[in-house]
Amino acid sequence: VFSVQSNTNTQSKIQNPKSKIDIPLLPGVTDPAADNLQRAAQNLGYDIQRASTGQFYTIEADGDLAADELQKLADTVLSNPVIQQTAVNQPIQPPFFHYTESDGLVETIPLSQATDDQLLQISQERRLSMNLEEMQAIRAYYQRESRDATDVELETLAQTWSEHGVHKTFKAIIDYTGPDGRTETIDGILNTYLRAATEQINKPWVRSAFVDNAGIVAFDDQLDLAFKVETHNHPSALEPFGGANTGIGGVVRDVLGVSAKPIANTDILCFGPPDLDHADLPANVLHPRRIADGVIHGIEDYGNKMGIPTVNGSIHYHPGYTANPLVYCGCLGILPHGSHPTEPQPGDLIIAIGGRTGRDGLRGATFSSMEMDVETSEIAGTAVQIGNPIMEKQVQEVVLRARDERLYSAITDCGAGGYSSAVGEMGEKLGATVQLQNVRLKYPGLRPWEIWLSEAQERMVLAVPPANLPRLQAICDGQDVELTNLGTFTGDGHLHVYNGDTLVGDLTMAFLHDGIPQRRMTAVWQPSGGAGEQGSGGEKAPASAPL
Repeated sequence: VFSVQSNTNTQSKIQNPKSKIDIPLLPGVTDPAADNLQRAAQNLGYDIQRASTGQFYTIEADGDLAADELQKLADTVLSNPVIQQTAVNQPIQPPFFHYTESDGLVETIPLSQATDDQLLQISQERRLSMNLEEMQAIRAYYQRESRDATDVELETLAQTWSEHGVHKTFKAIIDYTGPDGRTETIDGILNTYLRAATEQINKPWVRSAFVDNAGIVAFDDQLDLAFKVETHNHPSALEPFGGANTGIGGVVRDVLGVSAKPIANTDILCFGPPDLDHADLPANVLHPRRIADGVIHGIEDYGNKMGIPTVNGSIHYHPGYTANPLVYCGCLGILPHGSHPTEPQPGDLIIAIGGRTGRDGLRGATFSSMEMDVETSEIAGTAVQIGNPIMEKQVQEVVLRARDERLYSAITDCGAGGYSSAVGEMGEKLGATVQLQNVRLKYPGLRPWEIWLSEAQERMVLAVPPANLPRLQAICDGQDVELTNLGTFTGDGHLHVYNGDTLVGDLTMAFLHDGIPQRRMTAVWQPSGGAGEQGSGGEKAPASAPL
């Protein structure tokens, strides 16, 4: 119950001093509490087909409140329009999708004969976050293929080539001018400095680095430790709870993705000043206090529901983090030495376990690669997800039991890019054939590219020898986890994606993973306090973005 004081004005008044505000989620936003309510009710024999949760507020005002004041309170203080809807003093409509069957539409994108301006327009309109050189490389590929791209193929390339997916900046060729005025060429910060330092040290206790979902180091003769850290900044800026919730969930899945048991979480969080005046907030930016409260709640919620403690961390405040907070999440896991297989074999089944697929996080990989601006919140509703730690806890138990019984030959999580990323990475050396109609959906109506690119949380993909499928199915049944056979790793070097009898995607693995042009950037050292203190870098010098 909130007690507020109203301002006297000439606008229409709500005469009832007690006003009511309903705030459920928008249709399609993941609602773990409702999912578990529905499942529990059905187990008890109640025929409940859909459920939703939300918040209900009673407002007691010192005098009358104008209708627009109540609506502003609902929209700016009590809810987040990215994931929630509101109703003031009127019944709320159930936030359920109107179920419609998918039209199965697969768009053909006219790339092969497109001009450079048209290429950039396609990238912008579809939020592909690809520059002209990358779009030109794709155009050349389809010219060689003598056809145009399907939306499934183009979206797959965009997420695979995204900054989030391949770290284009870290791998870029950089023409660097140092303090002495001399220029040197650096062939990628990642290989030249970061990875090279690890390889130069060459410590025997480094089991795996830079090649898997998480790094692995030795703990003792029997056990190894896995560790993964990752930022989840853009989503947390828009929807702090959901962004941080899925951020910590993502690193937990990465640890599971190297066959380890998650045992501890950590974080480093950077926000704008908590005492910032609201008048100084940029347009469409949440207040730092609201972001901080949501982020902290999101991290602790996921860990608590999975039984994983947050053992350390730090919080920092600076005006530079006002519009784009830093949400740095980490997870530590433990696994028996030598228990993590990494090589899928031709003929292995592509098995998905865990949550169902919806429109969650569509284009999340490319969204995370975009620059934040005042329009971001208007286009990112599907790029922000809500995690389901209860489901991930069940998936964890399946993975650990399957690992101990050696039922799979490789495993990865469904992070940015969903199945397109997971299957594309696992099948890089082999090729794969996928059947989208086998995918279990949260609701009907998804088009093929949406099924393929969805970033719905709590899903893992395993390469499973056919003989081991019955045992894995039994383990999943025992943990109430759904299992789906998506297809087969083939060995032909192609990614074939089918929707029923229709081939909706056909890419060579070589082009998908090696066809991206290497970026060229510039960097100039300047003394602290001078113009461009952070240096500069970009594809065209001198008009370039900071490194």
